[in-house]
Amino acid sequence: MTSDNNAREHFAIDLARRAGELGLKYFRDLDSLTIESKGHQDMVSQADREVELFIRAAMKAAYPGDGVVGEEHASITGSTGHVWVIDPIDGTANFVRGIPAWCVVIACAKDGDTVVGVIHEPSTGETFHCRKGGGAFLNGKLIKASAATSLTEGSVGTGFSNRVDIQNVVTVIRSLIDEGGVFFRNASGALMLAYVAAGRLLGYVEEHMNAWDCLAGMLLVEEAGGTIVPDPRTVLEKGTLVICAGNGVFAPVRDLCVEPFKL
Repeated sequence: MTSDNNAREHFAIDLARRAGELGLKYFRDLDSLTIESKGHQDMVSQADREVELFIRAAMKAAYPGDGVVGEEHASITGSTGHVWVIDPIDGTANFVRGIPAWCVVIACAKDGDTVVGVIHEPSTGETFHCRKGGGAFLNGKLIKASAATSLTEGSVGTGFSNRVDIQNVVTVIRSLIDEGGVFFRNASGALMLAYVAAGRLLGYVEEHMNAWDCLAGMLLVEEAGGTIVPDPRTVLEKGTLVICAGNGVFAPVRDLCVEPFKL
């Protein structure tokens, strides 16, 4: 199983980078891009759909028996117990406005347990990657979650979900500021999770994330020595609450969410 996960990790790294190159071609020609609204601050572009089709084709060729779950196209049921979970462009709101803060996200789960996670940011050339039990890396260099012990030592990423009451995260942000902390948001939940794994952010909270946005990032945080809630095996169909942080500040980060998220 270890060798299989290793092979899948390397496959996902290469595929995410190639998909990122395709995404960059669209990003550099935004004037010709077709964009649609899926709801409040929720958009999809021609690039999202085409990049996902590119990723799916590569997965079918390399792992034809695996399932696939993606944001823009119908799920595929596999026969191997492996399921690839993909977001071709996380941070579409940034992408379509020319803001270089978006990423390609690829995770692989085996019987519901995430075993591979890759988050690639094409604009910077940064690839965050991991496999279960193998540590977390940025372009091949080992990364660790923050060793901070106070909320005053850095920033906490905050996500916005249109599936829950927006006032809940507003309450979290207010409490964070009252505790001497600072909030950070770049409109890509996956990328902010990668930043937690790399120690750039103390932690990240969002009341609801879809599986394609969070599975890769949660495994990265775990493999980087951080703490996550909840167990990622439960999120594939319905998404999940996400709270994660370096171990030294996980408790105060979670405390910020107890009342507003009704934990």
